[in-house]
Amino acid sequence: MKKRISLTVAYDGTQYCGWQIQNNGKTVQGELNRCLEELLGCPVETMGASRTDAGVHALGNVAVFDTDSRIPGEKFSFALNQRLPEDIRIQTSQEVDPDFHPRYCKSEKTYRYRILNRRSPLPTERLYSYFYHYPLDVEKMQTAAAYLIGEHDFASFCGAGAQVKSTVRLVTDFTAGREGEMVYLQVTGRGFLYNMVRIFAGTLIQIGNGAYPPERIQEILGARDRGAAGPTAPACGLTLQGIRFFSGDRD
Repeated sequence: MKKRISLTVAYDGTQYCGWQIQNNGKTVQGELNRCLEELLGCPVETMGASRTDAGVHALGNVAVFDTDSRIPGEKFSFALNQRLPEDIRIQTSQEVDPDFHPRYCKSEKTYRYRILNRRSPLPTERLYSYFYHYPLDVEKMQTAAAYLIGEHDFASFCGAGAQVKSTVRLVTDFTAGREGEMVYLQVTGRGFLYNMVRIFAGTLIQIGNGAYPPERIQEILGARDRGAAGPTAPACGLTLQGIRFFSGDRD
């Protein structure tokens, strides 16, 4: 009898062309499918909650797959971690309801963008943060971030080429802060557009460096035009922190 297994997946996205399987490069989903096939002896297709882009990291992406294996759900994490490359690790595994799908159940995702804000780069941070040497005013960045909380049309913060029915999304929390020389932006929402968080970061950096005031966010939202917002910040600074699912509630 088939059962559905949920995996919480952490990975360093540096060497991958994103989460989703594609023809032109190595992906996190591809490695996961390969190792599951090796473990179970048959083709396996995982379904992920978030299609992170090339170079983006994750501490808690979620994927599911169906199997008739007798391996207990909680044992898959150990078995897969013996086979996966070192930059992908399963944090937890468990059996879930057969109709649970991480992309179609309502959820909140939390992303964190890290900006190394100092005079010189640090080699140990180059893969996990965006180096920016001009001073940043984090208070102004926090003021600007507050304008982005709520339900808005985020067309100005949607990367070119996205195919979506609507650009309206709900952001439930957005914090800008500083921990020593590291500035961070942490945003939680009920769904994100293509490159949305990285465009948030690029825009708030422009506000932090004084290029324009925090209130400009309102004009950018109203413009509904990608050209009104700031640049798309590099992928290396972005990490999917985790996903919270709302039980019994579906899109």
